[in-house]
Amino acid sequence: MNHIQESLKHLEQAAAALRQARQERTPCDQVSSTFGIDSLSGAYAVQEINTRQALEQGRRLVGRKIGLTSHAVQQQLGVDRPDFGMLFADMEVADGEAVDCSRLIQPKAEGEIAFVLGRDLPNADTTLAELLHATEYLLPAIEIVDSAIRDWKITLVDTVADNASSALYVLGKQPTRLSALDLRLEGMLLEKNGAQASIGVGAACLGNPLDACLWLARTMAEIGRPLKAGDVLLSGALGPMTPVKAGDHLHLRLTRMGEVSCRFY
Repeated sequence: MNHIQESLKHLEQAAAALRQARQERTPCDQVSSTFGIDSLSGAYAVQEINTRQALEQGRRLVGRKIGLTSHAVQQQLGVDRPDFGMLFADMEVADGEAVDCSRLIQPKAEGEIAFVLGRDLPNADTTLAELLHATEYLLPAIEIVDSAIRDWKITLVDTVADNASSALYVLGKQPTRLSALDLRLEGMLLEKNGAQASIGVGAACLGNPLDACLWLARTMAEIGRPLKAGDVLLSGALGPMTPVKAGDHLHLRLTRMGEVSCRFY
């Protein structure tokens, strides 16, 4: 077996290990060390294998999530850019709905701003003006993240390979036009069981969630999965993650964009 064949085999094995962990709701060891994957390109190759597998099984791609939008976290992991993961239709949870924790492994939640596109963004040199024109409206969002890697002991490679640790998401029901907002100043309060769990502001997301989404639009066009009209973009956490378990209730408030909630059983 030559080196290329061996590398492809390891990528396939890593993808299979992550699929099995999620299907069985049992965390696995780091795929980075277990299968010798030490590059970001290798990590995204693993993610793409599982994306194709999901699409072949009939799951529907409806958006993307952006992670690592905190400069402090980027410095901690030694990277200078965010990461991304895929959002499928079966990952959406209705506002106020109860989430069955048996679907998850070791979930956490974070408050975000979701962009919903009204136009395609096919170009790798997408401009800010094109992104602004394409953004139909914004919604408050809760992202439920969940690592397939045991005890959340993840490297950058592990989280990217594991679809950027994405699991589910909840969108509010009151759309807001982008023109009415300065996203840098949009404040976020995430409460768990009536108590403050996380606070943040739009500026914590790469300085402005618009910058995160512009990076995403360009990156998706470059890799051949361009953003489409109707896509949901989770633009990145506005504050720290909070762990969740059965019995918890989450309620997210944004300064001018409304509210969204979910509970767990």
